Order: sequence, then structure tokens, then C-alpha cells
Amino acid sequence: MKNNYLPLILAGFAIVGLGSCKNNSSESLSRESRPEIVDVAYPEVDSVTIHKSYPGYLTANTSIAVVARVNGYLTGKYFDDGGPVKKGQVLFKIEDTQYRDQLQQAEAQLQTAIASNAYAEKHYEAMKKALLSDAVSQMDVLQAESAMNQSKAAIESARAAVQTARTTLSYCTIQSPIDGIAAAPPVTIGDYIGGAGSPFTMTTVYDDNIVNAHFAVDDNQFMAIVENMKNNPELYKSIPVQFGDSIKEPFYGELAYVAPNVITGTGTINMKVNINNENNKLKAGMYALVNLPVASDPDAILVKDASIGTDQLGKYLYTVNDSNRVEYTSIKVGEIVNDSMRVVVDGISPKTRYVTKALLKVRSGMEVDPQVIK
Repeated sequence: MKNNYLPLILAGFAIVGLGSCKNNSSESLSRESRPEIVDVAYPEVDSVTIHKSYPGYLTANTSIAVVARVNGYLTGKYFDDGGPVKKGQVLFKIEDTQYRDQLQQAEAQLQTAIASNAYAEKHYEAMKKALLSDAVSQMDVLQAESAMNQSKAAIESARAAVQTARTTLSYCTIQSPIDGIAAAPPVTIGDYIGGAGSPFTMTTVYDDNIVNAHFAVDDNQFMAIVENMKNNPELYKSIPVQFGDSIKEPFYGELAYVAPNVITGTGTINMKVNINNENNKLKAGMYALVNLPVASDPDAILVKDASIGTDQLGKYLYTVNDSNRVEYTSIKVGEIVNDSMRVVVDGISPKTRYVTKALLKVRSGMEVDPQVIK
């Protein structure tokens, strides 16, 4: 009896197993035919300031060439190349023996002139008294007076020579004219410096707590910028400036200069933006991109920048049409707003639904189940 029941039991298990496989297969097919759920959003519409980027370059707010004005061997250097210096700090010393000797000679000549003048004054007084007793002639008195006046002039000349010698001696000690950063000098200790005939540049000190971004604007765009400046003057006190991938930190500057003339050869107008550089990250000569406010758009279309793709044709969005099918949509974009939103200039409308993420999971023509997110 047990052997007769065994085939029946096995057959029952087989029937159950077949039913289970059929159900699993049905569920799998159901899942595959179900549209993919994707997050979509509608573009935001907001008032934004439109910027136009202009290439430029940086200069230090102040840069002063420190020069040698005497001849001699360089005997001392007292700063680190590219390091900070203070106003009045000694930067270099030039061998000064000959200039000290010249000062001593000038001081000795001054003393001689003073002594000669003292004698000439006494002689003149004596001649005037002698004239009263007819011991000398009027001509003798006039000659004594002339000698006294010449001795006074000699004193002034000697004093000027002393001052000149003292000034020349002071040139042997070269000081920083301002606070700033000193560039590496083209000479080393022991080199002969020929600065007497023509001043020789020893270093340049840059005051770059504020740097200037110089750029040029086409004259046909200038009037629109001027109009925008009248309507929105505050925008020009915080102008975004970029410096490439090497400096991620945002910088902002204030419009400080607009040239009074158009450069005829290029048809451009020079401008300058001042930028605070307290952290000393910016250096004179760096390339800059000045994002100048040029207009305002009260109804700008904004999408999430992370939703925008790029291919050989340019920028695009995956949008979802009324049939819930994905469409490849080429767009033209503007600038970033509020760190994460991108202005779309052309390609979509405020009523366009666009895919916000998981772009690799969708393709053009694919049917989806769009879930609108805020």
C-alpha cells in the first residue's frame, strides 16, 4: 500500500511546483511591463541678474620698484624672496666706504668755510673802524665786505655738499617704501651694482591686499551696462570673479574704474574691478574671468544644474511629454544661480517636465511613470 501512494504524493508536489513557477513568471512579466518610476520637476521661474563673462588679468593695487642709486658691491640682503616686508624695513646694503669718506670730506670743507667766514667778518668790522680814521680807503672796506659775503656763500655751498654726501651715503641702505611682498632680486651678495648712472631695480614690492582685475568691454555693449548700472548700482559692488579650477573659493569685486575713452583699434572700453585679497591667494598676473552684470531677466527659466547632460551636440535635458515618454531635448544655458540652479535660455518652457536624476536609467522614447518633486 505504501508503494501505491508514493507516486500519487510525488505527482501532487509536481503540480504544486508547476503552479508556483507559473505565478512567479506572471509576476516577473508584470514587473517588466510596468513603466520605470522617475523623478521629474517643472522649471522654476524667477527674476535673475544676467552676467556676461569678460577675460582679464590681475595687477597689484600698488607695486613699487626698489632701485639702487649708487655704485658698489652688494654686502647684505635682509628679506626672504617672495616674503612679506614692512615699510622702512632694510632690504639691501651696498658697500659704503667711499661714500662715508666723501661725507667726511664735505663736513671738513664746511668747517673750513665756517672758519673763513668768521675771519672775513672780523676783518670787515676792522676795516670799517679803520676807515673812520682814514687808515684805509673806501675801496679796502668794499673788498673786505665782498670777501665776507663770499665766505657766507661758501658756507651754504659746503652745507649743500654735506647734505648731498649724506643723501648719497643713505642710498647704500635700501629700504622698503611700503608694506607688501618683495620679489626675488636679480643679484646676489657680492655682485657689483651700477646704480649711479641709471637706477638699477633690485626688487619690486607688491601691495596686494587689494588686487585689480583689468578687462575690456565692447563699446556696443557699454550703453546697456551703463543703463543697468543706473537701475541696479548695488550689483556693481559685488561682481563675481572666477580664477579657473585651481581656486574654488568665490571672489567678488567692486567696479572701480571705467575708462573715459574707447580704444579705436579694438572698439573696447577698459574697466577695472577691485578685489579684496586678505588671504593672499590671488597674485598679480593671474588670469581672471569677470562676470559683469549686464541686464536683469524677471522671468528666467531655471532647472537643476545636475539634471543637465552634455554630449557632442551640446547641453541637453531628458524631458517627459504628455504621453509620459522621455524625449531628448537640446537646450541653451546661461549662468549658475543660487549655487545649484542653471538658467535655460532656450529649449524648454515653464510647463516642461524634466528628469531630475538617474539620467543613465532613461533613454529617448522610453515610457516612464513620472513622479513630480518639488
